[in-house]
Amino acid sequence: MELDTGVTAWMLTSASLVLLMTPGLALFYGGMVRGKSVLNMMMMSFGAMAVVGVIYVLWGWSMSYATGVGPEGYSLFANPFEQFGLGGGAILDESGGFVGEGLPVVVDVGFQATFAIITVALVSGALADRVKFGTWMVFAGLFATLSYFPLSHMVWGGGLLSDAGPFVFGDAAPIDFAGGTVVHINAGVAALVLALIVGKRKGFGREPMRPHNLPFVMLGAALLWFGWFGFNAGSAYGADGAAGLAWVNTTTAAAAAIIGWLVTEKLRDGSATSLGAASGVVAGLVAITPAAGDVSPVGAIFVGLVAGVLSAFAVGLKFRFGYDDSLDVVGIHLVAGLWGTLSLGFFATGTGLFYGGDFAQLGVQAVIALVAMVFAGVVTLVIGLALKATMGWRIPEDAEVSGIDLAVHSETAYETIQQGSVIKEVRS
Repeated sequence: MELDTGVTAWMLTSASLVLLMTPGLALFYGGMVRGKSVLNMMMMSFGAMAVVGVIYVLWGWSMSYATGVGPEGYSLFANPFEQFGLGGGAILDESGGFVGEGLPVVVDVGFQATFAIITVALVSGALADRVKFGTWMVFAGLFATLSYFPLSHMVWGGGLLSDAGPFVFGDAAPIDFAGGTVVHINAGVAALVLALIVGKRKGFGREPMRPHNLPFVMLGAALLWFGWFGFNAGSAYGADGAAGLAWVNTTTAAAAAIIGWLVTEKLRDGSATSLGAASGVVAGLVAITPAAGDVSPVGAIFVGLVAGVLSAFAVGLKFRFGYDDSLDVVGIHLVAGLWGTLSLGFFATGTGLFYGGDFAQLGVQAVIALVAMVFAGVVTLVIGLALKATMGWRIPEDAEVSGIDLAVHSETAYETIQQGSVIKEVRS
């Protein structure tokens, strides 16, 4: 097989766009926390890049896309040693080792690594202000190894949740174009479990914990939207009409979700906010991720619009049920990820209910969403409790009050915060 330079160039570009999403997420999350926590919040994203960027090359790719361990179509993960360090097969051989039509495998390695990085980084939004950085770094490696890599194999590597698995009914096979289950349901469930294990921030529900920098939030959302074109359009694995459809659907769903969120805010609260607009962008992007290549642009409007409304309501659930999902990973990524996955049962062209299909596609999507939730929840529970018993999750209470940036990183984002901490220390 000969190298297709056009496809290769597009996939390298897509990988770079997806990698940009993690610094974009750092800005998005960093702006949403208080000024005394912004550096730590951003460091959690950069920490995920550091850890996952290394282990993906060592065993992440192999666990995802090497030969599955167990019966074909039923495997939960692939052999981590078969292509350890990218040494197996022809991954690094310029004369061979292609994916599809002329894409070098090593380019796909880079593309897939960026997905693993952003998934782990997403979870950090549930843990703002209060966790040890070292514990987070260890969690990043364990979660990627035990939850992300297996789910990526199950969905995209020919495992349990793929179209080679048991959950195929007639013409209805599992659809996850770019990561509704693997990325967003996975991260959203992990965020919920960790929020329950770690506990609430001091003052949660009693003190205002407003975003300290809304321009950061909007800039972060813009970078996420830009990078998401690599995420979704890149998942077409070609510079072609399928990529174009994914691009249009991605834009359309995000735009519709902004409308859905802002209208909900206006009717409920009396104001349409910039935080709501930025959050609506992300909710729409999350929802269209599993569906970007399998719905029409009109279908994408409904996917995004519903995602905006659902997530606008869902972000308030933490106050009703008392879990401190600091930056709404559950309300946006889990809820919109679930909706996006299930929406294919209605809007998938050919098999969806609104396009001549029956309930089979909806049933398949519900099953794979449920399996992904249970798997991610159990794995995160085990990791979270093990780390709580060994390393511990929480920083000291006085460090949380004074500010995690200064306590953990010996830095502050803003000089006034450092001066305030020094004055308080002198007075005490």
